[in-house]
Amino acid sequence: MIGFQKQIALLFLMSLFTVPLSSQTAVRLEALLETPELSWSEAAAFILEASDMGSYGMAPFHYAMEQKWLPKNASPDDAARLNGIALLLMQSFELKGGIFYRISKSPHHAYRELVYKKMIRSNTDPDMPVSGSQLLLIVSRILSAKEQL
Repeated sequence: MIGFQKQIALLFLMSLFTVPLSSQTAVRLEALLETPELSWSEAAAFILEASDMGSYGMAPFHYAMEQKWLPKNASPDDAARLNGIALLLMQSFELKGGIFYRISKSPHHAYRELVYKKMIRSNTDPDMPVSGSQLLLIVSRILSAKEQL
């Protein structure tokens, strides 16, 4: 059973999707909420699905690596780090960034850009592993901001 705060976060995230979620999707979101440390493979699968990247014909991790949306040293089973997640989010949601991000497309500048946009809290460590609940919170902020544009 998940806690009350996680239930509220789950309901909020579900309300952001325009199509009704199936019970299978709700179970997947609940499992994601309970994951203390995401792998690159898990993070790529969720982010690409949330960003409506559509059918890409291969595993989400491999697609993201091919597109250069993940750090060069990322491995599918390694713990996903916040700065690399920021790069994947910026690219898959096609978020515009500042001059340094546009030039480098680096995890560091993607992280700084999402901190500036208040999608990521400024007191977080860019090299920290990302939990499922943290990823859901960041994605819900991005989806909410995109709806307001």
